[in-house]
Amino acid sequence: MTEQGVRWTAEQVLALAPDAATRRAGSRLGTAGPWSEAGSSDEGAVWGLCKGSGSSPYRTVVDLADAAGPAYKCSCPSRKFPCKHALGLLLRWAAGDGTVSRGQAPDWAEQWTRGRGQQTEERRPAGGSDSATTADPEAARRRAERRAERITAGATELEQRLADLLRGGLATADRDGYGTWEETAARMVDAQAPGLAARVRELGAIPSSGPGWPVRLVEECALLHLLDQGWLRRELLPDGLAATVRTRVGLSGSPEGPPVRDRWLVLAQYDTADARLTTRRIWLYGAHSDRTALLLSYGAAGRTPEPTLPVGLALEAEVSAYPGAGQLRAALGEQFAPPAPAGMRPPGVTTSEAVARYGQALREDPWLESFPVTLDRVVPTPVADSWQLADADGDTALPLTRTAGARPGLWRLVALSGGAPVTVFGECGHRGFTPLTAWPEGAGEAVPLC
Repeated sequence: MTEQGVRWTAEQVLALAPDAATRRAGSRLGTAGPWSEAGSSDEGAVWGLCKGSGSSPYRTVVDLADAAGPAYKCSCPSRKFPCKHALGLLLRWAAGDGTVSRGQAPDWAEQWTRGRGQQTEERRPAGGSDSATTADPEAARRRAERRAERITAGATELEQRLADLLRGGLATADRDGYGTWEETAARMVDAQAPGLAARVRELGAIPSSGPGWPVRLVEECALLHLLDQGWLRRELLPDGLAATVRTRVGLSGSPEGPPVRDRWLVLAQYDTADARLTTRRIWLYGAHSDRTALLLSYGAAGRTPEPTLPVGLALEAEVSAYPGAGQLRAALGEQFAPPAPAGMRPPGVTTSEAVARYGQALREDPWLESFPVTLDRVVPTPVADSWQLADADGDTALPLTRTAGARPGLWRLVALSGGAPVTVFGECGHRGFTPLTAWPEGAGEAVPLC
């Protein structure tokens, strides 16, 4: 829905879940039993009362008309967005069996949706003014210079740390323990270089990562050395590569590319979390521009990042690219219509072409972990204790990453295929291929795998 009468699939609803536990709990509430007074409006609101453990039912309402993606309100104490009640309500609505009837929203639901509309108008800049244009450019320049100096000091110190490691030999690297690396990472945080800090933490975990760790440690040390040198000599680099180095050390930039208006298909959405931050990645594909774009958003202290865009839907919007050679990150700009079902999918390539595309991308960004590709007509095939995606019309295949093999989405992919070719979108990198979304042969809806 967004246009009433066009409903989402259950897979698209469940793709909104912030985690597996909420997805399972929401699925259990997707039956008519716990719900009463459920309804929907022509304006894109869905509401209902869900029976809980208390004497009063939970009031749940979802606004599907927002161009930025669904918004949720529930009287339950959950801090997750959407909560299990919002998922269950959307599953009832998506079923289209008449239990969520069309009608006038109750006062409590109408007040919330009306309030959201007013807040949106209040946040919109008056007369197109932008706060960034009113900031003091000279003060901003001085702040940038001071931060660059701190990063340079941090990169110089890190180079000395790498030199000491290699001079002493890798044989002792596993005896030093993780504490030494964590201390170095903390120094990079003090230097305001979070990108360097993250790579240092990864280095510290390699000596305990199993057989072959010395080789992996040398490889990662080389990449970190390359990044250090790229920063220290950034004035000698081409503009695009210099912008990539700035991004990799942790300097956040602003989108600079001209806005591209297109019908953007939501290819995948997934979150990764650590103790400090939750990162949301949303992959988009432009139907007319034939471009793939990555939206990144963050949530601190357990907060769910925004926006939420259901996989398989498409939205008419403008997207602006961030600077950097080979960078696909973009910012979502003006949206002209809410996400709606789309009967399209991106064009696919063979597994060998996918590897070639990743190799080409590495030339522009040597620190690239993976590259988005869509594989056409591949079959999930077990090999020893792992899986691969084999070309149905050729003799090449891509191994799946270890993380992909451990996800429940692998079995959804296997069930969708049933031994027949499927189209799969995912990330191809040096560790293998991670499937994120799949489509059956011929016609069929997108099936999220993450």
